[in-house]
Amino acid sequence: MKTIGLIGGMSWESSQLYYQILNREIRERLGGLHSAKCILFSVDFAEIEVLQREGRWEEAGERMAQAARSLEAAGADLLVLCTNTMHKLASYIEAATPLPFLHIGDATAAAIQRAGMQRVGLLATRFTMEQDFYTGRMREEYGLDVLVPDEEDRQIVHGIIYEELCKGEVRESSRQSYVEIIQRLIEAGAQAIILGCTEIGLLISQEDCPVPVYDSTWLHAQAAVDAALEEGDPE
Repeated sequence: MKTIGLIGGMSWESSQLYYQILNREIRERLGGLHSAKCILFSVDFAEIEVLQREGRWEEAGERMAQAARSLEAAGADLLVLCTNTMHKLASYIEAATPLPFLHIGDATAAAIQRAGMQRVGLLATRFTMEQDFYTGRMREEYGLDVLVPDEEDRQIVHGIIYEELCKGEVRESSRQSYVEIIQRLIEAGAQAIILGCTEIGLLISQEDCPVPVYDSTWLHAQAAVDAALEEGDPE
């Protein structure tokens, strides 16, 4: 089994989901007392949020590169960045270390593609919904048509992520707001919905949505397990 290097803490609410999914999946696949071999580098999200909000992406990119180098030095065999938004800075990580880097957009888009879906709705932070690093990758490499909410709805989605979910607050009123936004995306033609922020799975599940839901956190963690168990003795 390979050792998974996790760059987390953005927020730790979703990083703990990664840890749970990795270990549960390894136990399910290998049985017995098996658990995931992983190393977590967890940042202070308050510092990262300031860099995001102020557009200081180069500084944030160097923080991600530093985390990647630390994980390599600690013995990681592959890297997982436990946040969708910070994949804007994937190139910094890839340049910092030769370790394989598992992109969350690839894991999510591949699952949608396998299901034969083409037009999908995206819920995520404003950065992920409005910038091209995520939707552009899905469009150019997987042929997906990604729909995002309108301006007002994007503000609602983003605010709930940062003001509630990243703090571990799960409110029924916010779930209802998301359900209404999802419905508008479906009415616009979305065949499925991407939970494109690693915290959204705390609030929204398949039960809340009449079309298939693709949870990027779960799919990314599954891809990490696949990679960790590739080649060699799983013991």
